[in-house]
Amino acid sequence: MESIGALSKKLSDYLDPKKVKQVNKAYNFACEAHSGQFRSSGDPYVTHPIAVASILSSFRMDEDSLSAAMLHDVIEDTGIPKSVIEEKFNKEVAELVDGVSKLDKLSISSRNEAEAENLQKMVLAMSKDIRVIVVKLADRLHNMRTLLYLNREKQLKIARETLEIYAPIAHRIGMNNVYRELEDLAFKVIYPTRHERLTAAVKKNRGGQKRTLNKIQKELSKKLLDQGIPALVEGREKHIYSIYRKMKQRQRSFEEIMDVYAIKIIVDTPENCYRTLGHIHSLYKPVEGRFKDYIAIPKSNGYQSLHTGVVGLKGFPVEVQIKTQEMNDMAENGIASHWLYKSGNQSDTSPQIRARRWVAGLLEMRDKYESTEEFIESVKTDIFPDEIYVFTPQGKIIEMSGGSTAIDFAYAVHTDIGHHCRACRINRRLAPLSVPLESGQTVEILTEKVPQTSPAWLNFAVTPRARNSIRHYLSNLKTSEARKFGKKLLDQSLGNMGIKLRDIDKIELRKVLNNIGVRSLNRLLEEIGLGLRVGNIVAQQITGFLKGSHNVKEREVVPLEITGSEGLIVNYAVCCKPIPGDSVIGHFTAERGLVVHQERCKNILSVREDPQQCFPVNWGEPSGRSFNAQIKVVGKDEPGLLANLASVITSQETNIASIQTTEINTGMHEFVLDLEVSDRLHLSKILRKIRTLNSIVSVSRIHDWEMRQATALH
Repeated sequence: MESIGALSKKLSDYLDPKKVKQVNKAYNFACEAHSGQFRSSGDPYVTHPIAVASILSSFRMDEDSLSAAMLHDVIEDTGIPKSVIEEKFNKEVAELVDGVSKLDKLSISSRNEAEAENLQKMVLAMSKDIRVIVVKLADRLHNMRTLLYLNREKQLKIARETLEIYAPIAHRIGMNNVYRELEDLAFKVIYPTRHERLTAAVKKNRGGQKRTLNKIQKELSKKLLDQGIPALVEGREKHIYSIYRKMKQRQRSFEEIMDVYAIKIIVDTPENCYRTLGHIHSLYKPVEGRFKDYIAIPKSNGYQSLHTGVVGLKGFPVEVQIKTQEMNDMAENGIASHWLYKSGNQSDTSPQIRARRWVAGLLEMRDKYESTEEFIESVKTDIFPDEIYVFTPQGKIIEMSGGSTAIDFAYAVHTDIGHHCRACRINRRLAPLSVPLESGQTVEILTEKVPQTSPAWLNFAVTPRARNSIRHYLSNLKTSEARKFGKKLLDQSLGNMGIKLRDIDKIELRKVLNNIGVRSLNRLLEEIGLGLRVGNIVAQQITGFLKGSHNVKEREVVPLEITGSEGLIVNYAVCCKPIPGDSVIGHFTAERGLVVHQERCKNILSVREDPQQCFPVNWGEPSGRSFNAQIKVVGKDEPGLLANLASVITSQETNIASIQTTEINTGMHEFVLDLEVSDRLHLSKILRKIRTLNSIVSVSRIHDWEMRQATALH
């Protein structure tokens, strides 16, 4: 167990006293917060944060990361809020602690392999600052080192999670030292017998091979020294789990795995990497197909090196890696290696850091940073700004575009669920369908038996799948509705002339359609419903053609009945806002089909008597839908006026869509409100209720022509 004194001494090697003081302050805060808490080993809980900070100090991490390491369990385990941490330290520390806490809450127990990769992406997507991942990996590494104090069930759960989620993440961001240790520790827990046997095989194999490896190292060192290339030649064993994985993937025995041992050569420049490669190949025979140039084309996680396989002394196969010191630091510590380089004199040699964007091909970006502060600012952005990962209630992960809403999620699960969606729960709470989702949330879609697809969804659906599905459904729906509504219009018009569509002989009807110039009755009905043809004109064309064989009589025109349930085909004018109970008239337009206006609306006065453009309509049985009505309220400026007004309106089972307020003179206010009402009777009840308020001077419904007159007067 490391003491805070020993840690402070390590930190003082690269941090100034003020920064070390902040870390000590975090330690004291953690001691107080975790007072009385112990780990499964029996040690005081605070020994864990010190150990995590100590791991981070080996990467020479900044003081905020180290402070967050000290405090990373405070929010979760002691209930101290994020705001207190921000107040005691700073916003950076609070955000890092909060980020680690969110990852701790995420349920990421062992799943199948396909799910594991999405979980890795989700963990990264939830970490707005990549230092959150570095702190979390250090936390997981210490927990794995002390796993023996837990029961077998918990050991297996944590080890599998480590192998499936955290070790691959360490590899993805290039922290290979952490990656290798996490894999070996997890392997030892999950497969203790296999680990023991493989370790014994490596140990048994080590003796003679180690001597051969040492001779190869000496030969290489001498060769490079003779050629004037400064180099450090090291031999190393591959870690146990990587040997096991290769045996499993290639279905080979331990003896058949050639690259159990590797030689690493560290030189001073990239140019000398290539010169070294040439000298190695002149000394030992290269193995065909084993050469890889990761300097010219780096791996997606920033790894750079030359790899070659050669046959050394006595036919001994060995893998050789050639890299510079900076490449080696990047290979061992990944993104954390940046903190090994201080800003200042060494800025010209600071390593190129590859921002990790690990989704669908790992898009690569490389930038140089002049200072640690600039680097920190750059990593405090979303690692995946364009992707989020959310759970279904069954725990399945759905990958979606950034900004996706519950509607997008519903269509991502299944097109039918999208069409029948009526509401959603996010983390078990009801939420609007238009709210953008965040990584880690659990989303549940509530459905209806009848499709609920609405054109309004196109205002907030962002994924192509959702938008295309909505458009396709509405297009089909509009065609279907247009046909039904067109039949209703044509039946109405023919009925006024004493004819029923179903009574017309099919042969004669075919002749009529040819005469009109339409290929089928369905197409004719669609065109009438969409407003491309006028129902009563078509009726006149039909009766004119049939007059020779039918006794056709003109009758008084009977108005068409509308209910408000005609969906996309019947529209209600925004200028005069008709509601059930108003005297109305239908106006045909090619763009919007039949538009219903109030009879007094000035927008259609000039065409009211034209049967090609207007058609009499009446309100039928109520449909249960809401209509928009606008009212004007004038009241005295008294405390609570608006609140009282809103309260009275909502008590009448209506919603207020919008409110505009104007001070018309001293002590008087005018309110213009858009209300959702069912009919004129509902509106009149609301108006009567408003008039009962003492502070109200007048209240009235607004019509479009009244608004224009009022504007003209002003």
